[in-house]
Amino acid sequence: MNEDFLWQAWCDGCARPNPGHIGLGAILLGPQGGRHELSERSPHTGCNNEAEARALLATLKLARALGAAHLQVQCDSDVVVRLAQDAETTEAARLAPLFAEIRQLGAEFSRLELRWLPQHRNTAADQLARAALGLPPRAPAKPARRKR
Repeated sequence: MNEDFLWQAWCDGCARPNPGHIGLGAILLGPQGGRHELSERSPHTGCNNEAEARALLATLKLARALGAAHLQVQCDSDVVVRLAQDAETTEAARLAPLFAEIRQLGAEFSRLELRWLPQHRNTAADQLARAALGLPPRAPAKPARRKR
């Protein structure tokens, strides 16, 4: 991707309880350094995978509204990253219409790259998703203890 026009995004969704209310969170960085945040409660209820997918869809919608053409989105749900790119899958059939909408909107970008990243590297988007449901930030993970 041409770095001069690249928008970057991090998105996350949460469902509380699971399944339950859905919170959406995203951070978008424009090519000139502008930062945009999304933290909203979805009108839908669902499971954690649906929450993650709805967060990706909301991120794509916001990026289009901001004029992004080249977009790299990072998400900590490997399921969402895989299913958003695989129109032939029968996995998570209940969510097929949602993933079809994601793929349709994704096709409107000149370039779109979806990447998985570990959950501990997506804390800012996670905090925004949790805040949308009135939840506090997740407690930091404790470092692993070394065995002697």
